[in-house]
Amino acid sequence: MDRSAAVERMLRTVEPHALLPVLRRALTTQYAALGVDLLMADYSMTILQAVEALPFTSPGVPVHTSAPGRAFASQRPVREPSGDTATELHLPVSVRGERIGVLCVTLPADAAGHGVEDELAEIAESLGRAILIADRETDLYLQAKRVRRLTLAAEMQWQLLPGSSCARSEYEMGAQLEPAYGVYGDNVDWSATADDFSLTLTNGMGEGIEASLLTSLGINALRNARRAGLSLIDQACLADQAIYGLHRGDLHLSTLLLRFDLPTGVVEVIDAGSPKAWLLRERKVSPVELDAQLPLGMFEDTLYESQTFRVRPGDRLLFLSDGVYDATSPAGERYEERVLSRAMNSTRMLPAPEVPRAILHELRGHRGDVEALDDALVVCLDWRGRRS
Repeated sequence: MDRSAAVERMLRTVEPHALLPVLRRALTTQYAALGVDLLMADYSMTILQAVEALPFTSPGVPVHTSAPGRAFASQRPVREPSGDTATELHLPVSVRGERIGVLCVTLPADAAGHGVEDELAEIAESLGRAILIADRETDLYLQAKRVRRLTLAAEMQWQLLPGSSCARSEYEMGAQLEPAYGVYGDNVDWSATADDFSLTLTNGMGEGIEASLLTSLGINALRNARRAGLSLIDQACLADQAIYGLHRGDLHLSTLLLRFDLPTGVVEVIDAGSPKAWLLRERKVSPVELDAQLPLGMFEDTLYESQTFRVRPGDRLLFLSDGVYDATSPAGERYEERVLSRAMNSTRMLPAPEVPRAILHELRGHRGDVEALDDALVVCLDWRGRRS
């Protein structure tokens, strides 16, 4: 058994909370590593936080201005000298497009060849899988994702999310919520099969726990219908009935439901109130015109209809909650007008998982010192299409 396989096997058998110390010992023994650290991306995707036994005990590493941050953003290994006789390798930790963090390994300079870099990159990917499994049994890695305490509402919202990004040969997608540590009712959910990709974006009424409970009810009702194999229309109707049955129209959930047919690029969609969709095709930005229908739970026995449009290879779709497109500058200019088009074009060379963070950074600059009055949800999807 080669040494990388031995380390990967060890990661599969170790106690969930002991991944990092065991990995340190293994890399020291197998690769003569001088130092090993694991940095987790925080909820705002701007800080890389060290995994420690106690949370919040070490300063974070900024994504924008650090070598580990470059590895995280580019999803490629980054190397830098560490003194005169050592090299530090920063290796992205990710699984199927879901960006988790960065593994930092310091090696003697003469032991840091590109063959070793490739082996350590595979180990970092195995570490990502082990972390996803370990999250079921320990809070250690979830604690490392936060630079401060979450509000209870935000805790509930983040637990609903399947992740922050995903990728397949046909598409790549990234999503981001702001304010990351105090979100209310915005959320996104997705699921894929062999031939379709389902994407749901929600914007619940209210604030705090009330909004989180409403969103949780809606998301789980939609998942229940989707997992039962129901059509997109029936999913909307079931969730509509569940919300109305509990709140009798006092609360409702604005929702956008989409199902992408992977072989053809045909998208079935139901626009139940919000968010909005924009298309970047051949450097031209245009809104996706959809037939607005009633939000889920507003009235009893609402009937929904779906419509379709087609995406082409090379298309980029951007989905925005009203906290983004309704945001105004100190001069009163809405972000939806000219600023969004400029932001989409200026970020067109970034990979999809990096776009939401860049758009939200641009949004903060647009707002200036004006305090945000609503959640902001940005989802970016790059469509590659299926090759025959």
